Amino acid sequence: MILKINTKIAKHAGAIAGTLTIITSGMHYGWPSPSLPILERLENSTFSISPDEGSWIAVMPLIVALIGALLAASIVDILGRKRTIIATCLPFFAAWIMIAFSHSLPVLYVARFIAGVADGLAFTVVPMYIGEIADPKIRGLLGSGVSTSWIFGILLINVVGSYLSITTTALVSSVVPILALLTFIWMPESPYHHVMKGEFEEAKKSLQVLRGRDDVDNELSRVSKAVIAQTQNTGKFLDLFTTKSNRKAVYIIMVLRGAQQFSGATAITFYTQSIFKEAGEDISSELATIIYYTVQFLLNILCNSIVDKAGRRPLLILSLLGSALALFVEGTYFFIKTQTTIDVAPFSFLSVISLIGFVVFFSSGMQSIPILMLGELFPANVKAFALCLADIYFCVIATVVSKFFQIVKDSFGIYVPFYAFTGSCLLGLVFIVLFVPETKGKSLEEIQVFLGGKVGKDGKDERSERVDV
Repeated sequence: MILKINTKIAKHAGAIAGTLTIITSGMHYGWPSPSLPILERLENSTFSISPDEGSWIAVMPLIVALIGALLAASIVDILGRKRTIIATCLPFFAAWIMIAFSHSLPVLYVARFIAGVADGLAFTVVPMYIGEIADPKIRGLLGSGVSTSWIFGILLINVVGSYLSITTTALVSSVVPILALLTFIWMPESPYHHVMKGEFEEAKKSLQVLRGRDDVDNELSRVSKAVIAQTQNTGKFLDLFTTKSNRKAVYIIMVLRGAQQFSGATAITFYTQSIFKEAGEDISSELATIIYYTVQFLLNILCNSIVDKAGRRPLLILSLLGSALALFVEGTYFFIKTQTTIDVAPFSFLSVISLIGFVVFFSSGMQSIPILMLGELFPANVKAFALCLADIYFCVIATVVSKFFQIVKDSFGIYVPFYAFTGSCLLGLVFIVLFVPETKGKSLEEIQVFLGGKVGKDGKDERSERVDV
């Protein structure tokens, strides 16, 4: 009999330890918000940068994450989910040390490059790991934790970076990947990976630790049958497009990730403090930013707690409707301020309220559910390729949207990108209503049955509803 640990801890420890790497990723993504304004002021920095150079520093991890995603797809089924996640800790740590002691722009570029590679690895493998270790009843909670951890990382770096120097901030931040390494090294490997390797006894031990009980034979049998069925033919990248169920899953992920990023979420993350400064609100941009991400973090926790009860689709629809309204108000405020003679000083609080309103609605669904569903929609034999493709797609559109925000803001005014993001939210809403299914309460195997066209959108077997004529 294996050594038992507390059941609740056993069910959640692996996911919690894995998402420590996502916290580090969030800290790297959020770092430009408090740091770029410092670097752009010559008197507060050993070297200064231009707005264009700052934008490339901001988006560098997005661009380079493509390399990490491709690397993850190549090694995750060889090294395993656990070892690949552990492998992200060292480059994350190295990037922080380089930032701490950098005295030139090229060093910052290299540091952000390294962080981007690690991010591509982490965001390909962690959702896969959590989707495979989680009980279906709490998979939504644990899977959504990826997004919540990312937001917590952004909040943490904004708190630390707003009140400490760039060097001290980076040194403090370097503790997180070390903590991730020291905790995750004790976590079990995914039972799906063990079964893929024919290691059935190891898969059983892994399930026993994850479930906190010895009797896991039924679940092991289910996992084994599913993996064997899904991997009886070695998966290839082209299988994502030649197999009906995989192709449908790819379309769903493209819709979800596209709607998520064309709302401007990542661009706003990079330039949060700059947006609040331009708004001219009496409250400091640092404090407004901290409030913004605190609300986002708390709303993500709330979304995680209800996603397995309310369902994915209702939360996504509510999220996009509310986000569109908030972004429209934000764009209108900046339009009136910059394009008319109307004095908006008495109403400058609207900018903060609108952005907080955006983060409230965005966090209620669009922030976490697309990442959650990444771990749900693909079979084991192509999951690595699928998550790699999804991460590449995310990086491309997030980079495009972030550069779009900076270029259009500087060329035409800040109100223009906010109106564009509003239209994107409404368009994404239409696609989600039409194409995104409900996966609440379904096992990974049941989701594959649906994607193969054997069940209806509500999860009922269509074959049982046919009437012979």
